[in-house]
Amino acid sequence: MGYRVVVAGATGNVGREMLNILAEREFPIDELAVLASARSQGDEIDFGETGKKLKVQNIEHFDPTGWDIALFAIGSEGSKLYAPKFAAAGCTVIDNASLYRMDPDVPLIVPEVNPEAIDGYTKRNIIANPNCSTAQMVVALKPLHDAAKIKRVVVATYQSVSGAGKAGMDELFEQSRNIFVGDQAEPKKFTKQIAFNVIPHIDSFLDDGSTKEEWKMVVETKKILDPKIKVTATCVRVPVFVGHSEAINIEFEDEISAAKAKSILREAPGVMLVDKHEDGGYVTPIECVGEYATYISRVREDSTVDNGLSLWCVSDNLRKGAALNAVQIAELLGRRHLKKAA
Repeated sequence: MGYRVVVAGATGNVGREMLNILAEREFPIDELAVLASARSQGDEIDFGETGKKLKVQNIEHFDPTGWDIALFAIGSEGSKLYAPKFAAAGCTVIDNASLYRMDPDVPLIVPEVNPEAIDGYTKRNIIANPNCSTAQMVVALKPLHDAAKIKRVVVATYQSVSGAGKAGMDELFEQSRNIFVGDQAEPKKFTKQIAFNVIPHIDSFLDDGSTKEEWKMVVETKKILDPKIKVTATCVRVPVFVGHSEAINIEFEDEISAAKAKSILREAPGVMLVDKHEDGGYVTPIECVGEYATYISRVREDSTVDNGLSLWCVSDNLRKGAALNAVQIAELLGRRHLKKAA
């Protein structure tokens, strides 16, 4: 016996990826509803590669009563409006927006890292999916933290334009094409030209000079992994369509060698270690697209601090950073609490 599942925001990048992953992982579904705004009502979208077509319903008119799980990819404004309604009707919401992440009554979950935290979901009947850049980083950090206790993390991100949605991907494509034919490459979605450029600015600026994206990485890592860890981040948008990369420097309380770290990471859930000291012996965003794993390369000791390591971390941000993690949360919820599927 399976679940009655809703995917809200099904016509967007993350929503479509959620449908792909539900199909790929053969999530136990008895009935599936796909929702979006009124302008998409009646459109048909694919349920992964199953050959099934699903008709989009208007979320405004949808009754969540009797549905088990809703995967939300509708942004914070949509979540604010609809998540409480779905939760009150008994449909557990797994929300990809930032709205509820720091709510003390809402678990913030990466299943490989803090699965036990999901037990608190009953307070609001809402579970939060972390920021895309945080999700892949904590998958890499968790096994190392268990082994040698992390004190401080310094991370610089190289985030793809798909993190800004379809509009971000369209802007990179259009600007690149315009530059090749000698036309203007005016920024619309981003604050500066993204084609053949990098932009050290994601989300809004805060009073201390950091951006909200950087703040998210700090506070979410503390909530998911350990509140004692010190984190500083610099988040950068780069002209890559899909796949976030991170250069991570870690300072530990206890001694840990690069060899030991590699041995740990080889066995870590959700991690794929690809680290050869040769040309091409590392993973770049292109290789991670469509994959489930968080890839780790360039693991090396940092001689400038006691017990320091540096590493390179790459993942498909539409998958582990969003849709895959949401589906994994649904699987975890089913195993630990709903226990409806055979």
